[in-house]
Amino acid sequence: MTPLADLTLPATLRHEQAMSWLAQLRLPAQAGQTLVLDASPLQSFDSSALACLIEVHRRAIAWGGQIKVTGLPDRLQRLAQVYGLADLL
Repeated sequence: MTPLADLTLPATLRHEQAMSWLAQLRLPAQAGQTLVLDASPLQSFDSSALACLIEVHRRAIAWGGQIKVTGLPDRLQRLAQVYGLADLL
């Protein structure tokens, strides 16, 4: 894998913001990069935040990269475990 690219999640990522956040998302142009998602700013979120992380994961794989999530709030981590998605993050 080539060098890391960084992306910071917003403080609020709920159903109301999810589609616009994904529409504005620009992944690195260079294939094979590891995208580091800093989730530590997340304060207000619902399961849509998890859906956004899964979509970023899907897009990263499509361009030959991968993601690494840092600072995932405990509540979102537990939600991922409930849905059986913790291994993706």
